[in-house]
Amino acid sequence: MMSLKVLHVIPAVAPRYGGPSRVIFEMCRSIQQKGTEVLVATTDADGAGHLPVEAGAAIAYQRVPTIFFKRQLSEVFGYSFSLARWLNDNVKNFDVVHIHAVFSHPCLAAARACRRSEVPYIVRPLGSLDPWSMRQKPHRKKLMWHMSVGRMLSEAAAVHYTTREEQRLAEASLGLTQGVVIPLGIEMGMTEDATSAESFRRNHPSLDSNPYILTLSRLHPKKNMELLLEAFLALVKKSEFETWRLVIAGDGETEYIASLKRLTQVLGGDGKVLFTGWLGGAQKAAALREAALLALTSRQENFGLCVVEALACGVPVVVSDRVNLATEIENAGAGWVTTLEKTNLERVLAEALYDEGERRRRGLAGLDLVERQFSWSKVADELNLLYRSVVRKAPALEAQYAVP
Repeated sequence: MMSLKVLHVIPAVAPRYGGPSRVIFEMCRSIQQKGTEVLVATTDADGAGHLPVEAGAAIAYQRVPTIFFKRQLSEVFGYSFSLARWLNDNVKNFDVVHIHAVFSHPCLAAARACRRSEVPYIVRPLGSLDPWSMRQKPHRKKLMWHMSVGRMLSEAAAVHYTTREEQRLAEASLGLTQGVVIPLGIEMGMTEDATSAESFRRNHPSLDSNPYILTLSRLHPKKNMELLLEAFLALVKKSEFETWRLVIAGDGETEYIASLKRLTQVLGGDGKVLFTGWLGGAQKAAALREAALLALTSRQENFGLCVVEALACGVPVVVSDRVNLATEIENAGAGWVTTLEKTNLERVLAEALYDEGERRRRGLAGLDLVERQFSWSKVADELNLLYRSVVRKAPALEAQYAVP
């Protein structure tokens, strides 16, 4: 069977942009291993600055062929004239284009170039079509929808959602069709890192031998860290939970992190909450394996890659019902689901912290869920089936993955 050539377009891949920056390369490596040729086209955007990469020529970046272009204007919109020009000249050399994100110049330029060259394209919206997300900066998004985004989505060969809840929310509110659900995966090698779990405690001696809840994400108001801090610090005032600690691992805007630290002090959390900054590689793996529980209490979460990473380490999770994986977690018995009320979160945390045996049982259920549903090898097979169905101009068939 002839191998396909797939172009992946994403606005930016700097680590500061969180999970999508890492997922794109894990996805492409898994697809490559199945024999599909891939190229990532992106910008060098890194906040207000730029990544130190060569622009305009394909290079190996995170073991994936990648071509960078200068981001000229707007950190939010990511305007790149050189990328748009390259897309106009080169999309015809690919069988299908996979566009990651919606409300940005590289994505809109890719869709427009595909339509001109009659190349099918798939859009992965990264949760940006969720009603909560659409309410953020609504006037700008409404204008963009009428000018270009609506057409981009209506003429896509498929819209790639990563959870059924993401699909349900987007299609119910926007009337979209052509939806396909294929989850993200996890590179299982991370959970088998040679670094001992205890190394995380050695690097953070203030933890001592105390059990801890881990939160592992980009620090942004959407993640609702204030709620988690308030519920946790109320709980540890009780004698049966006084040894517990909260580890907040992640990076974000300096002012926002400072506000979280001030809140911690106001709530009497000195010594109870540890801010580690961004963790990667062996230290991230060690922090996950040593954690007793992972918490993600977001106001909106398209997927929640850190949740799957925790489950792959046998660590149960507490997630809000706004995390789109909540249904899968609840059905599999791999953790606890909470509403966004402080009293409810406090009750759920108390239940999870109190019963070590139940945490162990739910951790094992999480391992089983990951093995059945979230391996990159399985995801790559489903993506390749989608690409071939699109190239054949057949209706995109929804990938069938195990549902607990």
